[in-house]
Amino acid sequence: MPFNLLPACFLNVYMAKIRFLLPVLLIPYVMLAQTKSPETRLKELGLQLPEAAQPVASYVNYVKTGNLLFLSGHAYCGQATTVDHGKLGKDLTSTQGYEAARRTTLCLLATLTEATGGDLNRVKRIVKVLGMVNSAEDFTEQSKVINGCSDLLVEVFGEKGKHARSAVGMAALPGNLAVEIEMVVELRED
Repeated sequence: MPFNLLPACFLNVYMAKIRFLLPVLLIPYVMLAQTKSPETRLKELGLQLPEAAQPVASYVNYVKTGNLLFLSGHAYCGQATTVDHGKLGKDLTSTQGYEAARRTTLCLLATLTEATGGDLNRVKRIVKVLGMVNSAEDFTEQSKVINGCSDLLVEVFGEKGKHARSAVGMAALPGNLAVEIEMVVELRED
């Protein structure tokens, strides 16, 4: 009997079974994705970590206390691009700010790699992100900008990359940076 001639009650039962089975069939694929190392995910995304930036004043890039790693506020690493400096809502769009946040996150990941001795598998969880956005007075899309950071962390770490977050607007940032982001990370036991 052709599919389109089946009585509606059979079709409803069939669709209910598919809705039940689809998640069960996808579980192995989700599990496989979660077992990939962060370094493998970065390669699959076509991303390469820059060299970690060195502090420019009397502070350090990170402090470890217990199993928590506190990363200082970071900006982009390496050569500046057109998205790295400027005020959101005046000089830059939210889309450009999103890209600036992704670039800044790569710098955070470079420092995190340094802090973990080159092994991002030591990351148990990204705990907290504080994203500061250089904002024009009427700019209100700070969360869209810092999504550039949050999205990349989830792409790289999967569920372990989901975190608590604040995205705030600032009247200015040092050197007219577009974004500055700091992060707290929980590490696995040594």
